[in-house]
Amino acid sequence: MRFTDLAGKKPVRITFGALIALYYCLSLTLMPAFAGIRDTDGDGMPNRWEVNHDLNEDRPNAGKNPDHDGLKNIGEYNHSTEPKDEDTDDDGMDDGDEVKDGESETDPTDDDSDDDGLEDGDEDSDEDGVDNEDEDDATESCMGDDDDSDSDGLDDEDEGDFGSEVSDSDSDDDGVEDGDEDSDLDGMDDEDEDDLETDADDCDEDTEDEDEDEDEDELL
Repeated sequence: MRFTDLAGKKPVRITFGALIALYYCLSLTLMPAFAGIRDTDGDGMPNRWEVNHDLNEDRPNAGKNPDHDGLKNIGEYNHSTEPKDEDTDDDGMDDGDEVKDGESETDPTDDDSDDDGLEDGDEDSDEDGVDNEDEDDATESCMGDDDDSDSDGLDDEDEGDFGSEVSDSDSDDDGVEDGDEDSDLDGMDDEDEDDLETDADDCDEDTEDEDEDEDEDELL
């Protein structure tokens, strides 16, 4: 195959082998990009993202909410949050509340959105005397899903209320797990007080299978 160069002075020969090599190079360059946006089930979430977050890329599941945080999978994708972790940034506020609560104006991927040294959950955005995380707990439909990273009986988001550490089951190293302490000396273990706010029965599978034709605001 011959072409005339731009100057028109001499022919340029392009061999079949050169075309194959060019095709191969373009394939290596473009295929990863296409793989990143491929969406087999057409649910608005790329296959790669679904696989990385342990979702089924062959079955539409944009409207599901496996972590019961008020933010459906498509919303988790749009906001770069974790679809199977109700509190991606571990600040005490569920992802759905951070996204939908216009009053708080917090970032679900940043535990201290205003960089004031205070976690978003410990802020009092509406200045009503109640921390954001406690208001979040009051409206939470599935508190039984809250994380307990150190398995001490206290939810991560509530450890601060009892003066204990999220990643240490015995924060004061006294041989008693944080959940078995009685920090306010009222005769009730901290774990039992924490359980009073938790109702795992609310976490049934039905909340995961809500209708997918919700308002667009519900999905985002």
